[in-house]
Amino acid sequence: MQSLAWYWRRLRSMPPAEVGWRVRNVLRQGVDLCVLPLRSRPLPLERIAARNGSTPWRRSGLLNEVLLGVADERIETILSAAERAALVSRADAICRNRLRLFDVAACDLGPEVDFNCEYIAGLPTPRCFADHIDYRDYAAVGDARIAWEPARHQHLVVLGRAYRVTGERRYAEKVVEQVESWIRQCPYGMGMQWRSPLELAIRLINWVWAFELIKPSGLLTSAWGKLVLPVVHRHLWEIARKYSRHSSANNHLIGEAAGVWIGSNYFHTLKGVSRWARESREILIAESARQIHADGGHREQAFGYHLFVLEFLLLCGWVARRRDWDFPATYWDNVTRMLSFAEAMLDGGDAAPMFGDCDDGYVLDLNSPAERAHTLVALGAAVCPREEPPPAVLSGQEAIYWLTGPAPCVAGGAGAAAGAPTAVEPRPLQSRAFPDSGCYLLQTGHRRSADRVSVVFDCGPLGFGPIAAHGHADALSVALRVSGIEVLIDPGTYDYFTWRPWRDYFRSTRAHNAVVVDDENQSEMLGLFLWGRRAEARCTLWEPTADGGRVTGEHNGYARLPDPVSHRRSVMLRGSEAYLLIEDELEAGGAHAATLCLHFAEHCRVAAVTGGAYTVAWPGGEGVLEVDPSLEVRLLIGSEDPIAGWVSRGYHDRRPATTLVGRRQWSGNLRLRTCMRWAQLSV
Repeated sequence: MQSLAWYWRRLRSMPPAEVGWRVRNVLRQGVDLCVLPLRSRPLPLERIAARNGSTPWRRSGLLNEVLLGVADERIETILSAAERAALVSRADAICRNRLRLFDVAACDLGPEVDFNCEYIAGLPTPRCFADHIDYRDYAAVGDARIAWEPARHQHLVVLGRAYRVTGERRYAEKVVEQVESWIRQCPYGMGMQWRSPLELAIRLINWVWAFELIKPSGLLTSAWGKLVLPVVHRHLWEIARKYSRHSSANNHLIGEAAGVWIGSNYFHTLKGVSRWARESREILIAESARQIHADGGHREQAFGYHLFVLEFLLLCGWVARRRDWDFPATYWDNVTRMLSFAEAMLDGGDAAPMFGDCDDGYVLDLNSPAERAHTLVALGAAVCPREEPPPAVLSGQEAIYWLTGPAPCVAGGAGAAAGAPTAVEPRPLQSRAFPDSGCYLLQTGHRRSADRVSVVFDCGPLGFGPIAAHGHADALSVALRVSGIEVLIDPGTYDYFTWRPWRDYFRSTRAHNAVVVDDENQSEMLGLFLWGRRAEARCTLWEPTADGGRVTGEHNGYARLPDPVSHRRSVMLRGSEAYLLIEDELEAGGAHAATLCLHFAEHCRVAAVTGGAYTVAWPGGEGVLEVDPSLEVRLLIGSEDPIAGWVSRGYHDRRPATTLVGRRQWSGNLRLRTCMRWAQLSV
């Protein structure tokens, strides 16, 4: 249960229209509770079948030809022997009910998966009226993200892929078993699995792909349809009447509309799907414009959610094109810009940047989990209209195959087809500005080459909308990648619901490569996903060069202090000299404490030399870091008091790393100089 103070702060963040909308939702919940016994009864097919078809299961799918253009013999040319073995190994583990749940690589879910259990905490989740469950209350439900994960049914797509690759019927039988088990355990409107429309949408999309993959097994009989179709209809109906609105209309709304759009097109002879399809289509078109900056970055200022939304939009666009009901050019323009933004963020390093929140969310499991970010770029190359093909398609071939088949459908431009990876000469990396997102890339060297250096400078807004739910207090933070290897990093997210101190730390200013003033965050935390007064950052100088360049920004986050403080940071990269310079200027009237935080990747080894100099070694490289000698410096590794020296590569996954914390008192104006040098690089 949230505190009264939280409810007051949340209420203050809402405009009058949202307050009215939420009041109507409460009234609707009262009606829903009264009529729940009636709605929980299974509906006969005659009630949910559209007038144009009396046998909805036989006629309801885009079976065979619409979602998957797969010729099974081609899969052997896509999967190597090692990839095939890895897929079969994953599918066999799923058949034993062993799933990866974030930091637990192989969680044993027992002889039958309990979809009303939070397995990591070992807690049964409430089986009461869904709308009465407070999913943020850890004592009641455990971690909601963990409770929801098995019921997203993304593992069913893995089973479907294994069935198509091996022809072994047991994988298809497991899909049927899992869906039947979920339906039996999760009656309509009861429990956590009906609590969030987004969860319903993701589950529905995965049912579509899993059903399509196992269709040749002959298991999708009329009797099966009588069991499943009423539940599918309830999913569509429930999502469509509970779309996220107002301050909650972030990535959730796009995901919800995606579930309705794909489900309505797949189960197209169910009653009401024409209206739901039109409505979801309108939402997707509108939100693809509202939620995406002109420069292509997602407005939530979180790269994990950028990829999450991009996957929804790509899948929806693909279905629209296969149904001959394509989205307008403006939709594809927005998706193309998102792809360009993602490509730019991935070009400079082997790992995706971790700025903003990330809970490991994705839509479909179409190939190796380690390749998901690069896979999306490859999918975009196969699906999205482009004026020019992307630099290369080096991963995601299996995912492209399961989506497009051997002959991708590309309209309005060139795209990379599925098949062997494209071999290209390394292109020069260019410094790039994304001014709406506030992301500035100082870069030198060549793409995917040993001489590349990439610096990411964050000079953008905190997050999206009045609550900025997934933003971090990271204004003017810097990340550094050398030869594609992360050196200075954003440490990630780690947690949402389980450990409040860790949630607060990973989104705090001290968890980023930034300067903290008087131990305060740049922006004011009011709740797990709620921000109050926030720092406003702006770029004041952008001078890119072929050798890197210079960028300067400032923010006003500390103007709220009794004695206001302004912070300006200038970052300069000189690739030919293997040199990065960070200069911080702080201006104030009185006395304050400044704390410089620098977070190194877990594979970096940092050691003090003398006079503010530190050696930094990482796989295949080394450098020297020089910080201002006036700072009193500590190196913290895996510290819990204070929390520092950690990196989170995934939800509930954390590992020790080195954090340099330099602190000093000052009055008036202060200038801090930080310099990083490394060995010269060559292609």
